[in-house]
Amino acid sequence: MKQPGAQARLKKYVLRQSLCTGCGACVGMCPYQVIYKDRTVQLFDCDLPEGRCYTFCPRTPTDYNALEKTLFEPRDLTDELGPVRGFFLARAADAGLRLRAQHGGTVTALLGLAMAEGLIDTALVSGRNDEGEPQGTLVADKGELAGYAKSRFIVSPTVAAFNRIEAKDREKTGIVATPCQAQALAKIRTAVIDGCSQAQSVGLVIGLFCGWTLAAEKFRGLLERFFIPFADLDAMDIPPGFNMLELRSSEKTLLMPLDEVDEYVRGACRYCVDSTAQFADVSVGAARCGMDPGEMRGWNQVIVRSLRGEKLIELARQKGALEIREAPAGALRELKEAAAEKKRQGLENIVAKSGSKKNLLYLKNYGPAAGKRENG
Repeated sequence: MKQPGAQARLKKYVLRQSLCTGCGACVGMCPYQVIYKDRTVQLFDCDLPEGRCYTFCPRTPTDYNALEKTLFEPRDLTDELGPVRGFFLARAADAGLRLRAQHGGTVTALLGLAMAEGLIDTALVSGRNDEGEPQGTLVADKGELAGYAKSRFIVSPTVAAFNRIEAKDREKTGIVATPCQAQALAKIRTAVIDGCSQAQSVGLVIGLFCGWTLAAEKFRGLLERFFIPFADLDAMDIPPGFNMLELRSSEKTLLMPLDEVDEYVRGACRYCVDSTAQFADVSVGAARCGMDPGEMRGWNQVIVRSLRGEKLIELARQKGALEIREAPAGALRELKEAAAEKKRQGLENIVAKSGSKKNLLYLKNYGPAAGKRENG
């Protein structure tokens, strides 16, 4: 009996199971699949037995513990946060950049430094198309980076934009990635596929802390209720110290309790066990603990994960691109607790979906409890 091809398995085990994160890893390599209105759509059938669409997807069965050991120093691995070589608070030294950024401007400052020093040639960030919908945008001029320095809370198919870069034009690209996108990029970097040129082009991955993203079409309906056109939404935030989602347009600001936001969250996010982008070189999130809420809004928490990330941070110190301060006492512990809770909730939802603790869907050889690893 003929075994189903890669595309058929992707449909069966990811798309039909509502596990698709919208990262774009399966799109942009062939004409068979596209992203349409925040959904992955298979336009034509493909019978390749081992296609990249299935191989790169972060929600096809993967031994992420083994993948971590391949990409990072085993001594740096922690149960809750993955690899940790360093942890501190940071913000862009450029006050003008901080004003344009979501919180501290650390991500934009690091990308700009990496481009200026020739560590990367281009940066891939989340932008918008003409309808205001999120899309991956390739930036070659570091002076344009500040225009993309806001959080979106809606997933952008960034990896699809990475896949679309022509092989002849591939250079070292720095990519800003959510946890699921960073997982996809990790699979791309380690895939053994004839003719696959993407791996050599991943020059840097800066990960974003992420608890969930919003389902675009549902969220569009929410905005319409409050007469905010999707394309006019300027910024979104969860202000430190507030259990609220803040939506800002040029004409109004809307505050929405987070428990009311839950129905607009992308379904696949409920099965995620990574809130800190464990497969990035450097991970960045808003400072949330150990400080006055007003002061926290101007700073980022930063986790250094890889040697490449460590070298970039050291360069940022030398060049004065970042202001860096020691994290408050207890901040790392609180972050670990939050990350462990995300893992616990994700695993609980996975087991409820599969009906068995022995079937963790896309997680192969994962430990039996949140944050616990299988050794050996």
